Amino acid sequence: MSTELIKVTINGKEFQVAKGARLIDVCREQGFNIPSFCYYADLALQASCRMCLVRIEKMPKLQTSCTITCTDGMVVTTESEEIEKAQRAMVEFLLANHPLDCPICDRGGECELQEMAFDWGNLEERFTERKNAQPEKYLSPIVANDPQRCILCKRCTRVCDEWMGEDAIEAGGRGANTVIGTFGGWLNCSECGNCIEVCPTGTLLDATYRHQARPWELQQTVTTCTYCSDGCQESVGSRAGEVMRVVARDRYVNGHNGEFLCIKGRFAHTFINDETRLRTPMIRYKKGGKLIPATWDEAVKFATRGLDKAAEAHGANSIAVVGSPRLTNESLYALKKFATELVGTENYTATDAFSLSPFFQNLGGQIATHRDIRHAKTIVLIGGEPEELQPFAGKQIRQAVRNGGAKLVIINSTPIRLKERATQFLHINPETEDAAVLAIFNQAHNELAARKMGVQETELIELRRTITNTEGDVVIMFGGEVSAEAQSLLAQMPYLFNKEGRRALLHPLPLYNNSVGATDMGLMYGKLGATEMLDAAGDSVHAMYVAGSFLPQHLTGREDSLGKLDFLVVQELFETETTRFADVVFPAASFAEADGTFTNSGGLVQRVRQTIPPVNQSKQDWVITAQLSKELGVDFGFQMSASAVFGEIAERIPAYAGLRYPLLKDETNPVQVKHATIEQRDLSQESEAIRARVEKMSDTATKINATPPVGHELFKIGTLTDKLPQMHLLASGNPKPPTLAVSPLYQITVDAGMKREAIGGD
Repeated sequence: MSTELIKVTINGKEFQVAKGARLIDVCREQGFNIPSFCYYADLALQASCRMCLVRIEKMPKLQTSCTITCTDGMVVTTESEEIEKAQRAMVEFLLANHPLDCPICDRGGECELQEMAFDWGNLEERFTERKNAQPEKYLSPIVANDPQRCILCKRCTRVCDEWMGEDAIEAGGRGANTVIGTFGGWLNCSECGNCIEVCPTGTLLDATYRHQARPWELQQTVTTCTYCSDGCQESVGSRAGEVMRVVARDRYVNGHNGEFLCIKGRFAHTFINDETRLRTPMIRYKKGGKLIPATWDEAVKFATRGLDKAAEAHGANSIAVVGSPRLTNESLYALKKFATELVGTENYTATDAFSLSPFFQNLGGQIATHRDIRHAKTIVLIGGEPEELQPFAGKQIRQAVRNGGAKLVIINSTPIRLKERATQFLHINPETEDAAVLAIFNQAHNELAARKMGVQETELIELRRTITNTEGDVVIMFGGEVSAEAQSLLAQMPYLFNKEGRRALLHPLPLYNNSVGATDMGLMYGKLGATEMLDAAGDSVHAMYVAGSFLPQHLTGREDSLGKLDFLVVQELFETETTRFADVVFPAASFAEADGTFTNSGGLVQRVRQTIPPVNQSKQDWVITAQLSKELGVDFGFQMSASAVFGEIAERIPAYAGLRYPLLKDETNPVQVKHATIEQRDLSQESEAIRARVEKMSDTATKINATPPVGHELFKIGTLTDKLPQMHLLASGNPKPPTLAVSPLYQITVDAGMKREAIGGD
């Protein structure tokens, strides 16, 4: 949008607005309420509901304000008898087929059509024709549908196309027989539920929450999603200590993700109140024995005695402290403090899929937020699969290309679905992402890199030309396929591509909600990583304190490593492969029972707020760590306050300097941490290491030609998603039930033969 200001008169008042601004947005920003149903910011225009009518001077008829851009001297009237009459007539049309079932509709109390009718009142109903009634049905295990409530605003179809790139839901039929439906009558998509979120009526409904509560019965708490690194803001609705639903509805929260959530963030919250949650602390009094329920005091004393004994027998470095990238910054900081200031061990880490420490140690530019991605002019994606692993980042990429005209370059060994939006797709040989990074960093390696990648050298030349010809922001994104040395090169690329009129931004794609926070809190800079700790178990590492669990990829081939330890303390939500060998197990609180912060992949520090009291006898992770520390004779001084922990973080970690909880309360204006920028440095050593590795790569690798199906990562069952019954149906291929009138949960029994191979972890 232009920065040039023009004058527009609205209802007799003069305003200065940006040239080209959309009239409906300008009116609303200035406090003039304009009703609408089909209009949705940042979506293609529909102009079908005809509710946003205004009178514009010198135009012969009423105009839809959603289709009008502001021009200098425009005179607008938003309220008049003529306008209200036209709008009332439109509502009357919308209600022509709409059933009077507000008392049983899940959307009652949140329905935009209901609110419009209540605001005006005294609406006439002059239609005597037979209503176009349709039976209720299920479109998937996640989405329920009541077609007769539909007002054909087509928000759902546009969101499915523009946000998700799936076109799974569309309008069918013509004229009065038009209905929103699916191809084949069954949704085969990523089941994000964004069509439910943006629906202004009760047409599309959350099938996991349906008929369980009324909106006004729920206590809404704004918090941050606990799944991927996008850090979506959400509103958790709870009642009587139980989480009932999760939404991103703008009436409750307006975070950087708007109303977007993926299937996990929106639906996979049932683990919070699952009956298999750990209920009490447990102690295994002898190796090979059973875990016995105990009191907190008994378990804490038993744990500290075991850790003390290991330290006395083998030294401080024989104790390893392990955190999880799912924990809050406060809990991760407490673990690092426990390891370094109390135990005095060099062996501490977080159980992440890959470490970002080389990236942040060499960071030469700014981290791109998701807003930066949406408004970038060029996006370079190296490895990764954001549409499955970081869905909001994938959505921002799609909209940057479709709505913003951005150029998208994808470098991947797998033809991921995002390639459909790509300006250039470099289909490389498997495990040659490092060669691509080397070529981008230094053109002298183009021939070698192209040969090993299985692409033409001209493709690399075209890639670099795309970057250097960009006017505006270039966002370079990368996944876990690149090595530590390649991360170092990527981190310094802003020095190669920054110039007047062009800015290179960087955006890592870690897998977990607080992977960046785990790095910021210093937990990723220990002497040993997660796999090295397991390999050292029983040798140089004799005791472990683990908050969370090891990932399946860490334990593969090392299944009995934890059994070699003299002593193991674990705090978790559920029994896992890690707790199987634990001598002490503490029940930890979930994100819905905790206060704190997460730091997302864009560096935004976001509040996690307690929604319900801790389930059973669980406690927040940092509280457990502080309790163990106090029993060992060191009081951390946290005063049982998460804000006190964060205050210490702000004092000791430069990137968080000056931050406090009150500064993070406005979700519409998120705060980005100030990661230190490292001066341009000589990376010849890292470059040479990558070149030597690339030289050894095969020239005749077989390329992967199949595009992965939708949900191949999203629907895989992990510790948390295992607790959502509908997820098991989706993981089993989303079979269509015999009838759509009844929930598929009551019609299909999932057996082992139907399930996809599980990756473990969420």
